[in-house]
Amino acid sequence: MAGRPGRGTATLIAVLVVLGWLVVGGIAGPYSGKLGDVATNDNASFLPTDAEATRAQDLAAGFVEKETIPALVVYERASGITEADKRRAASDAARFAQIQGVAGPLPPPIPSQDGQALQVVVPVDAVEGEQIGQVVDELRRIAGENRDGLTVDVAGPAGLLADLIEVFTAIDGPLLLVTLVVVLIILLIVYRSPVLWIFPLLAAGMSYSVASVFVYHLAKNDVIKLNGQAQGILTVLVFGAGTDYALLLIARYREELHRHERPRDAMKTAWRGAAPAIVASGATVIVSLLCLLLSSLNSNRALGPVAAIGIAATLVVMLTFLPSLLLLGGRWAFWPRTPRADEADPQTEHGIWSRIAGFVARRARTVWLVTAVVLALLTLGLTQLRATTLGQSDLFTNRTDSVAGQEVIARHYPAGTGSPATIFTTQEAARQVAQVAQGVPGVAAVRPVTGSQAGPPDPNAQPTVVDGKVQLEATLTDPPDSDGAERTIRELREAVHEVPGSDSVVGGFTAINVDTSDASTRDRNVIIPVVLVVIAVILALLLRALLAPVLLIATVLLSFLATLGLCALIFTYLFDFPGVDASFPLFAFVFLVALGIDYNIFLMSRVREESVKRGTRAGVLAGLAVTGGVITSAGIVLAATFSALAVLPLVVLVELGTAVAVGVLLDTIVVRSLLVPALSYDIGPKIWWPGRLSRAARSDAEAHRAR
Repeated sequence: MAGRPGRGTATLIAVLVVLGWLVVGGIAGPYSGKLGDVATNDNASFLPTDAEATRAQDLAAGFVEKETIPALVVYERASGITEADKRRAASDAARFAQIQGVAGPLPPPIPSQDGQALQVVVPVDAVEGEQIGQVVDELRRIAGENRDGLTVDVAGPAGLLADLIEVFTAIDGPLLLVTLVVVLIILLIVYRSPVLWIFPLLAAGMSYSVASVFVYHLAKNDVIKLNGQAQGILTVLVFGAGTDYALLLIARYREELHRHERPRDAMKTAWRGAAPAIVASGATVIVSLLCLLLSSLNSNRALGPVAAIGIAATLVVMLTFLPSLLLLGGRWAFWPRTPRADEADPQTEHGIWSRIAGFVARRARTVWLVTAVVLALLTLGLTQLRATTLGQSDLFTNRTDSVAGQEVIARHYPAGTGSPATIFTTQEAARQVAQVAQGVPGVAAVRPVTGSQAGPPDPNAQPTVVDGKVQLEATLTDPPDSDGAERTIRELREAVHEVPGSDSVVGGFTAINVDTSDASTRDRNVIIPVVLVVIAVILALLLRALLAPVLLIATVLLSFLATLGLCALIFTYLFDFPGVDASFPLFAFVFLVALGIDYNIFLMSRVREESVKRGTRAGVLAGLAVTGGVITSAGIVLAATFSALAVLPLVVLVELGTAVAVGVLLDTIVVRSLLVPALSYDIGPKIWWPGRLSRAARSDAEAHRAR
């Protein structure tokens, strides 16, 4: 026993570790509520620098004193706009121009041809998103409520951004609260203890605080770009993954408390047994997320480090702070189901997972064949998965003011009014480019940008020339965020690029969406293979085999495709969503595969440990029996925490939360509980090929006895 810390020493170390972490938590805690201060939600800022829309944005800066983003205030009266309505709109426009952050003077209200609507274009300084949100709030306050049959809405890119900001302000409060409540309820159900739930929840909260400090300072110093989507994912990922790691460690600790008299000995053994699987799991997720750095989109490149920081902080906390808390809690922390030494754990020896293990042993080949066929059938739902750029009216799960305003604009104006495509070309080719652009289907009108933009366009005004370049504005017939508008932009680019000597560049709101969608497709094709290779290498190192990693990745891929197929049916026929965002397949893949492989790591690392002692087939059954309950609980926790994203009324986050929840449940209940154990049992020792364990002679003999 020489060199081992005594009971008093171990307790003192645990106390010091807990106190140290509490000090860190006291310093880091406030930062979890400040992430929204350094988040940005402007799509253009996330584009790659070589995108055509980005180059257009750079050129646009030379044509204006200030870069602006338009807000469109629309007035509608079904019976026809009255003189009083016109006076009200003109009066509002004058007041709009006085708002700090509005680039006045404003052009007069634009009447629709059918006489049922008026539109005021308000250029808002393109400053930080929060300030744009404040300007839009003031526009809405001045415009007032609907009255006497006249409706008033604030739409356009600025209105959309303001509504997005309002949605993401819920992350710091309601989303965090819902996540905490969900985790608390599940922990109470799992542990049935009035005390034990405190430890994993406290550790998860500490992990989130520590991660927030690093993310805050990196975003504040422009090392990464944080947006609301990444912020929301960070919240649920840290609490979900953190609770998973806590469940695994606590389950192993409970198991060892049955074998050791002293809690410190039980914790030491439990830590040594669980830590490699937890570290391998965390490393897999971290490396997979960091593969997003290969993305051409700044938003994806930001999400990778943000989420990776969250997992890294969670790993450190769960392997230091949580064990110290449990050690100080001792056996009483499990009350009223207190584990006693020299007492077998009935849950692992006689529980439901022992019976499932027995069933797998008797019907191994049938089990894995049937489950594989069922998952393959679910992949047929992929035919219903429509990847697209979600339009403004499809972006939210509720009907926001900007959505209502866009619908009014679409009814009474060329839908692209107020958010035109911008074309930059040489002065010599400007006239020809304008003619070519006017002939593109889907383009309603083309006009040059002149020195004065107030009032109606002057056909005799000379275009502004900056460094030999002229700017043209092309109004589209389709809404700027629609599939039709994106098709028009692609055709418009193709047409103007062919004009000799024009050196044309097409940008604007719709062009940003087009370039974002193209970049998402490129990222998916590049990043997914890299993630698979990285995971295969980590699994090969952990399991010291080559065949097992290949089979595990194959099962997770099958689970991923089945999840997408099932979700496609849910989105189409249950939620009635118009499709999924172009970024959805990549995000779903990274989270489902990285997190899904976690459970296989938890299972197979324990199976390997048991196989060394018992032989492969008996090791498979023992590993399934002892990890079944905890891994299933972990999967339910992770699925529930990602489901909390549904509190945010944003379709892309609801879809991602649903996909991760469905995928994790499918993976834990079907893949990890049935498919992987049955396949491993059927293959036997060869699963560890070419490692030494694959040549263990006694495995086959014990397998027949197990049958």
